[in-house]
Amino acid sequence: MRTALAIIIGALLLISGPEARPVDSNAANFNALVDKFFDFYFPLHPSAATAAGFHQFDAKLEDYTAAGNEQVTRGLKDYLTKFESVDRTKLSPDTAADLDWVIVSIRGELLELEDIQPWRKDPDTYSGGVTNSIFVIMKRNFAPPEERLRSVIARESQIPKALEAAQQNLQIPPKIYVEIALEQLPDEADFYRKDVPEAFSAVKDPKLLSEFKASNQAVIEAFEKYEKFLQESVLPKASGDFRIGAENYRKKLLYDEMVDIPLDRLLEIGYADLHRNQQAMKEVAAKIDPKLSVQEVLAQIQKNHPAPDHLMQSFRDTFQGLRTFIAEKKIITIPAGPPPTLEDTPPFMRATTSASMDTPGAYETRSREAFFNVTTPDPKWAAGRTEGWMQSFNNSMIPGTAIHEVYPGHYVQFLWISHLHSKIRKLFFCGSNAEGWAHYSEQMMLDEGYGNGNPVLRMGQLEDALLRNARFIVGIQMHTGNMTLDQAKDFFIKEGYQLASVADIETKRGTSDPTYLVYTLGKLQILKLREDYRKKQGKDFTLLDFHDKFMQQGGVPLKIVRKDMLGDDSPTL
Repeated sequence: MRTALAIIIGALLLISGPEARPVDSNAANFNALVDKFFDFYFPLHPSAATAAGFHQFDAKLEDYTAAGNEQVTRGLKDYLTKFESVDRTKLSPDTAADLDWVIVSIRGELLELEDIQPWRKDPDTYSGGVTNSIFVIMKRNFAPPEERLRSVIARESQIPKALEAAQQNLQIPPKIYVEIALEQLPDEADFYRKDVPEAFSAVKDPKLLSEFKASNQAVIEAFEKYEKFLQESVLPKASGDFRIGAENYRKKLLYDEMVDIPLDRLLEIGYADLHRNQQAMKEVAAKIDPKLSVQEVLAQIQKNHPAPDHLMQSFRDTFQGLRTFIAEKKIITIPAGPPPTLEDTPPFMRATTSASMDTPGAYETRSREAFFNVTTPDPKWAAGRTEGWMQSFNNSMIPGTAIHEVYPGHYVQFLWISHLHSKIRKLFFCGSNAEGWAHYSEQMMLDEGYGNGNPVLRMGQLEDALLRNARFIVGIQMHTGNMTLDQAKDFFIKEGYQLASVADIETKRGTSDPTYLVYTLGKLQILKLREDYRKKQGKDFTLLDFHDKFMQQGGVPLKIVRKDMLGDDSPTL
């Protein structure tokens, strides 16, 4: 369950350099307060610090006890009071907007800790969290392997206590949360058995290897014990409710996205876009084969997919064509940077993620790799499950996924961050901006001519759009008590035209990611912003100018972007 603060630390970040423009005393005082806030935050979130590039905390692990959560809560409340006492009238409009964004971001984190409380409900908070703590040290060569292995040993030595804290903290978790955790635990244990030792195979120091063998084995045994605890003691009594409720949902949207639209109105917007995309898919399907239904055309398209062992290469083959099209059509400026590396999705993300972009942290100076993660079929899967999974990566979908994650989606937005002046905007990202931009790009690229009007590619784009439409509606309806898990799966299949395997993973994700409506929400806000900006610019409007100016705003909510680009507080939808 990601909050605004979680997003700022973990993704879409680049190094912050010295300010190039003069800063007045009020702005300087505000920036100093921001620095102090992170001086408080990172020592209590050492894994996030590692991801951001602050490696002085690499030997520490988060305090997963109830007392540790209380310490974080007290500190956040203290800094919330300090930020709320800043006189925004004495700040420039941009800095005042940054202040507003910091305040709601902290409120969003407090909402998670005090009201939604995944640390009391979700077993994966612990097993997935500690595994990520090791992964962020492994995945980038920011230091010699011996040095990073010492940090791994130090963190691993604290993992058994973290899993013991889980046993104390978990209070009647929802059954679905326990089932998801149990689904991922075998892969996570294998991560310690195989992936971690392989990552440090270059280390030859006998003493260091002996220490690592001991700490790693202790973690494996702790995971086995945790799995047994969940299976035998928690699952039989797991009767908790995953739903966060209408009021928490409203607050989460307000704090994470700065969206205050009533939920019933949001549902009207979501259903209207769903029906538009369903009608568009019907029209495109008729061009492919007017004798078949939409579902029959989709079934034919889904059969055309790469072999599992060629999936990664199929993505690689799209990159150059996308870059060439973007340059020729003047879609957006792509700042310099090495292309991302394709990797298999980390084991602790496989149960709920099919593809993702992992960019280096804001202060990472030594290892600048970006990783495009794709969930390939598990060799242990039955043939039918593998075929179903590969159908979701059919040839109509691969270009759209590459657009979303890489060009001009998440990766290009990441490359722009170094051009920003505001430290807040280099570090804070909201989902409706980042995911909205990536989802908007899928449609925009085809609208501008990518694929030369190929109806099969348009079907893929619309299938992705309907997936996000279904997320929009399911997220609200499930968490406000108006849709069961079975009804949600059925909605993804019947209304979102998704495969049963996709519907299953999407419904699971929605239980712990309630506002995964941000994809469609952000896309619709960007489309409205573009049209309003087009009217403002008149004959001077160009897509390149609009996209570049949008990138210059950073990952702030669309409410802030609109005020800067249009000069008003008009509704975002």
